[in-house]
Amino acid sequence: MHVLRTEHIVDMFVWVDDSLPKQLPNPAGGRPAKLTTSETVTILLFCSLTAPQKLLKNVWRWAQTNHSDDFNLPAYSKFVEHCHKALPALCWLLEQTLDNGTELCFMDSTMLPVCKLIRADRHRVARAVAAFGKNWQGWHYGFKLHAACNASGQLSAIYFTPANENDGQQIPHLVNDQTVVAVGDGGYTAQVMRRKMWREHGCFILSPPHPTQKKQLLANWQLTLLHARPKIEAVFDYLKEHLLLVTSFPRSVNGYAVHYMRTLLAYQLLRVG
Repeated sequence: MHVLRTEHIVDMFVWVDDSLPKQLPNPAGGRPAKLTTSETVTILLFCSLTAPQKLLKNVWRWAQTNHSDDFNLPAYSKFVEHCHKALPALCWLLEQTLDNGTELCFMDSTMLPVCKLIRADRHRVARAVAAFGKNWQGWHYGFKLHAACNASGQLSAIYFTPANENDGQQIPHLVNDQTVVAVGDGGYTAQVMRRKMWREHGCFILSPPHPTQKKQLLANWQLTLLHARPKIEAVFDYLKEHLLLVTSFPRSVNGYAVHYMRTLLAYQLLRVG
């Protein structure tokens, strides 16, 4: 992908505005908003691509500093309202960028803590939807992102759950009738779900044999695909370390959703760019 410069925000706006379905004017009339949905999405995406931020306030400050001549920016509180109203547009654009027609996908899950574990009992923002979950790194409190990607690292499916949900039970959200082989880790070995996916989608779920399994036979192509499975882990690493997917700063569940959607969409644009 080419290096993004300040003037490329215009190209970003054109793509967003052309991609989003056109909205009908408000029949009730009234004063037009300072920011349109396309402008709000453009600010969120371009900031995520050029100067990733965990706080919407920092996104607003970044826009004020670098693009005050390009947008008629409102006060911070109104900017937050515009971001929340733009959530359906972010979800729609992300859905359009998913490679849901891939025949081979690599699937896994990753924890998205909403706060430090020691503060979990005092956390209030996402209490109704967050949960405690455990993986090889230990206990977490928050959500879990289940995702699948193609051989190029482009996301093909995503699904959010509380952190205590089982990985294997989320396979139906990660595969479809186009999927021929889905490669996962040891959390995707349940025979009942594997047979169900084969019956409903004709999809073969490939995972490593259990260590206690006496017969551990693999074809060469299966071994090759299992060795390529860390590709999805590399996706998670980029999302967390470079695009700052994990955050504890939003003050509402919608705030978390806006942060996750803009980060995932920014990643998709990097992959297809």
